[in-house]
Amino acid sequence: MYYFCTYFDRNYLYKGLALYRSLIRHSNPFVLWILCFDDVTYNILSTMNLSNVRLVKQEEFERNDEQLQIAKQNRSQVEYYWTCTPSWILYVLTHNPEIDILTYLDADLYFYSTPSPIYEEFNEHSILIVEHRYAPEYAQLTKFGIYNVSFLCFRRDYNGLSCLYWWRDRCLEWCYKRLEGDKFGDQKYLNDWPSRFQNVIVLQHKGAGLAPWNILNYQISRQGDQVFVDSDPLIFYHFHSFHILNEWLYEVAMYPYRLDSISKALIYAPYIVELRSIMANVRKIMPEFNYGYSRCELRTLIGLLLRRNIMFALGSRVF
Repeated sequence: MYYFCTYFDRNYLYKGLALYRSLIRHSNPFVLWILCFDDVTYNILSTMNLSNVRLVKQEEFERNDEQLQIAKQNRSQVEYYWTCTPSWILYVLTHNPEIDILTYLDADLYFYSTPSPIYEEFNEHSILIVEHRYAPEYAQLTKFGIYNVSFLCFRRDYNGLSCLYWWRDRCLEWCYKRLEGDKFGDQKYLNDWPSRFQNVIVLQHKGAGLAPWNILNYQISRQGDQVFVDSDPLIFYHFHSFHILNEWLYEVAMYPYRLDSISKALIYAPYIVELRSIMANVRKIMPEFNYGYSRCELRTLIGLLLRRNIMFALGSRVF
């Protein structure tokens, strides 16, 4: 049994549902806890009655957590969400004593194959983190952190819980969307985990943690029905900076990230098809739902002219 947790609001509802669908295909049996950061998200997901999902309202999560409520008063929305990451993981562990290993997932992840190789590598470790593995041309982004918060595993043991409580305290003290010394959001705190805590493993599988900032490091190919990253099967992709402009137009990765046509066809096109199906389902439940779209800014208009990381969907085809 896999145990996962994530969180999102109405702006990430489509992506969160895409994550869920990918888990259904590749990760059964599992339970996914979703922290709903607004009532719209909670109500839609409740109506869907998704199997394997446990929903938690924001007010339920925040109840009796005075420190979290204080931190909420001096942070932007995204900064508060980041502040919640370790607290949410601890909340799920505290309320579900049957969990031995809990994996946190960002809502904009999408699975292409079974995550079992990750857990084989995790083995008897207490904490698993994933390195950004920046392509050389994006090396300057290391200033935002060596490791990425999007996929984290914690075992319910002394090492795993010690790390989580330490991380929660740090995020309550400081968690802002700016670089300040050795801090950035909830992410840069991970930099010294391999030396600060015991029994930490940095995942080595190339097919886990693939993202716009590292995809240029690898050869992407298809063998049968499986996408490969060099010789490793693609397990999950992080759709960072992916923007839905409308139901037929997508900015799949912000500049300066570069994507080749193979990556777009094998990784991005199936994701767009999934999102379009989800949009249709959500409209059936709430026809007036109009969230999750990004503004068509100047960079996007320029991208249209240059066809830089812009993809179109017409019917069942994606270009």
